[in-house]
Amino acid sequence: MQSPTTQHVTFAGWRCQYGARKSGLPTLVQAQVAAGLAAGLTQKEIAKLRGVSPASVRTVAEALYSHLGAYRAAAAVAEGMKRGWIAPLLVALLISGINPDMDAMRHRQPTRTRTHSSVTARINQRLDGSLFA
Repeated sequence: MQSPTTQHVTFAGWRCQYGARKSGLPTLVQAQVAAGLAAGLTQKEIAKLRGVSPASVRTVAEALYSHLGAYRAAAAVAEGMKRGWIAPLLVALLISGINPDMDAMRHRQPTRTRTHSSVTARINQRLDGSLFA
């Protein structure tokens, strides 16, 4: 039974459109795999989240690459975003805008990684009778 409208699913922090076969949209499984790839998950991690074998995810990913005309996951994600199939959830952007100390958190104060040693300090160590002079 084909659905006349586009449906949405959220997976791995990404919202995806999906539809029936031959509708021009990815299937539910392909949309979940595309969202997992967009989130930076490996095929094994996607398989674990979906409860299927890694070989199943690899087969779906290869079909998705073929459908999008891509050779790599990054190209497939870019093409899926271009077509409007997948989009990141804006929750992280909203939370960062709520934080009042955002500027203080963005700029890290420099830390001194090297101690300054002058020539006079080394001469004073020798005069003090340092063992290592």
